[in-house]
Amino acid sequence: AKHNYEMLKQSLEDQVAADTKDMDDEKAAKAASEEAKATAESELEMTNKDLAKSKEELETAHSTCMQVAADHEETVASRTAELKVIMEAKKILEDPSSGGAPSGCFLQMAA
Repeated sequence: AKHNYEMLKQSLEDQVAADTKDMDDEKAAKAASEEAKATAESELEMTNKDLAKSKEELETAHSTCMQVAADHEETVASRTAELKVIMEAKKILEDPSSGGAPSGCFLQMAA
């Protein structure tokens, strides 16, 4: 009976030691996982800040681009109007029937 008791005692002690080792391993794994989670959350926060900054820069670039495009359209329209006026003036100056000066009557007297 004493031998059976010793065997049972040894078996239970071995089981407790194995369970303690498993628990220590699980605690270490949990600590490593929590550290990895904290690192990932920190990286996520930085990435979200970078994303927000990039979206803001994109919006600024878009607004600037739209303003440049509008300015360009305005410049083209203004240039087209100027060219039209110049063409009309040239036509008037070249057409003697419109009351303009005859061709070749402009003479430069001094520089």
